[in-house]
Amino acid sequence: MDIAQQAELIDNIRSIVDSHLGQRVKLRANMGRSKVIESEGIITQAHPSLFIIDIRSKRGKSSIHSYQYVDILTGMVELTDVESGEKLFEPPFES
Repeated sequence: MDIAQQAELIDNIRSIVDSHLGQRVKLRANMGRSKVIESEGIITQAHPSLFIIDIRSKRGKSSIHSYQYVDILTGMVELTDVESGEKLFEPPFES
C-alpha cells in the first residue's frame, strides 16, 4: 500500500470517527507487552490527526484518552458501537 492509499484510508477513518462524535463506543487498545485496555467511553473531540475519548469507570472516575487515526489503521485500537454492537472498522484496510 502506498502513501496516497494510506492517506485516503486515514481520511476515511477520520470521517467515520467524526460521524460518531458524542456517541458511546467500546474501546479496545493494545498498549504493548501483552497489555490490552478494554473500556467504554464517548468520543468527545476529533482533530486532524487524533481523536479524544472520555472514559468513565464504574467507580465514577473519569479519564481522557487520545488516540491517533493511524492506531486504528494499524489495528492497535478497535472501536465498537455500544448500541449496535458493530465494529466501526474492519481490518484489513483496503481501498
